[in-house]
Amino acid sequence: MEEIKNAIRTIPHFPKQGVMFRDITTLLTNPKAFKKSVDTLAKRYKNQKIDKIIGIESRGFIFGSALSYKLGLPFVLARKPGKLPAKTARVEYKLEYGKDAIEIHTDAISKGDNVLIIDDLIATAGTVKAVIKLVENLGGKVVECAFIINLPDLKGKEKLKGYSTFHLVEFEGE
Repeated sequence: MEEIKNAIRTIPHFPKQGVMFRDITTLLTNPKAFKKSVDTLAKRYKNQKIDKIIGIESRGFIFGSALSYKLGLPFVLARKPGKLPAKTARVEYKLEYGKDAIEIHTDAISKGDNVLIIDDLIATAGTVKAVIKLVENLGGKVVECAFIINLPDLKGKEKLKGYSTFHLVEFEGE
């Protein structure tokens, strides 16, 4: 996984002072590292009973859609409010300062669907917890939550107790 980790750029103090931003755009411009990311995920999930893959806006769309294509599975978008055209289900969640919400189409998940949730990074887990709630509210079951990057100092994976998680690389705080 060193090739993947080395392809991710760190930008200090973005978007605010003290934050070490892990930028996947450099991973995406490195075809070999991007392919290794998607192939590693595909190998992990090819023999699991997964009915649908949900990608979280917006960088989860990149990895989730590539993985859906590779595995021949339907891809579902989890988006910020007002971005999806049909009837949606919505869950609000707390941010450090204020709140936000995430939506999916109500017909995107059927009762009994086994769902893989994917995003580029897990930090505090607020968004992914909201997506888990959406899946469960619509009758689906979360098989696993997958991430390219885990930031263990922010303890997001600890907030997902009871759910299986997977990540490709980790960046400790600096």
